[in-house]
Amino acid sequence: MSYVLAVLAVVAGAFAVVAGEADDSPGLQGIGVLLVLTGVVVAVRALRARRSAAR
Repeated sequence: MSYVLAVLAVVAGAFAVVAGEADDSPGLQGIGVLLVLTGVVVAVRALRARRSAAR
């Protein structure tokens, strides 16, 4: 489930960056970058939790 949320955050963030670039909106681009980073962090934390639970 965490992976799905992470992928959705990355996709939404990438869309926000592209839309912000088209509209010349630095705020929207910043929000998009934060969404992408949040998605990556969630995915890494889920992967680490899964690996530590398997031990």
